[in-house]
Amino acid sequence: MLWDHDGTSAYGTAATARFFVIVEQPGPWGRDAARESHLDRELGAELESRTSRAGGRFMLIRRPGGHPAHDGPRHVFVAHAGARPEDAWLLVAEVDQVGDLLGLDWGGLARGSRALVQASLLGSRPAEPTLLVCTNGRRDVCCAVRGRPLAAHAARVAPGRAWEVSHTGGHRFAPTAVLLPWGQTFARLDEQASEWLLGASESGHLPVELLGPLHDRGRSGVTGPAQCAESHVRAETGETRLAALWADAPEAADDGWDVTVTHADGRRWHVRVTREPVGRTRPESCGKKAVEVLEHRATIVEAWF
Repeated sequence: MLWDHDGTSAYGTAATARFFVIVEQPGPWGRDAARESHLDRELGAELESRTSRAGGRFMLIRRPGGHPAHDGPRHVFVAHAGARPEDAWLLVAEVDQVGDLLGLDWGGLARGSRALVQASLLGSRPAEPTLLVCTNGRRDVCCAVRGRPLAAHAARVAPGRAWEVSHTGGHRFAPTAVLLPWGQTFARLDEQASEWLLGASESGHLPVELLGPLHDRGRSGVTGPAQCAESHVRAETGETRLAALWADAPEAADDGWDVTVTHADGRRWHVRVTREPVGRTRPESCGKKAVEVLEHRATIVEAWF
């Protein structure tokens, strides 16, 4: 694909979400997976609506490989990304009836209260960091062609910690993936990269090889300009610990945004972020018409140590 090698920055392109509600749904998915799968259409629409209204993102997952539809218990993941990565958490449960998720403590989930959510989701328990690879060919054929082999490889490397997912956005950067619980989102992955991610995330780190604008799309818990600033500082400092850096809410400036990025050791950076055309057009996903390419750009204006 053209996006693979043209150097377009992926900074600031993660879908913004404070939390995630994720349901295992085998079988085929349509473009709008929540309403076009073997999951009851009205239930899928209601779960997606409740999740969105509370500031989160609803997605479907399935095990890599064949996708035969079947009944029985389903895995459910609930993750809170948090404004700061140190606040992130991930729960998993097996449910017999997906409709039971309507009983989630949605207010507690929006506030990031693991205790309240765990109390409302029977049988839930903490889960290991989990990688979700976009494979929904009905949304973008490149996600299926590129994502499914990647998801299958990752699942062989770390059984139970890698799944196919219905939608991550950013199809132009396929294969794309989201690392839970942090909502850290990635572009242009390959099999080696998935191994690095699964290994490093076990101890709350990112692989140093994936820092920088080629692969790092940003962290979902903050908005695009803040994602860009945080990712830029992370790459400049080589900081791999997820909990070590966080960006504050961006403040509008004449030509973009001002963002303060803080390190757990007390260092701070004032980062100016802009969104600018790069002077070329590209299709946003496979088979779509070409559009003008814009990218987030970051400059460190001042640093305090």
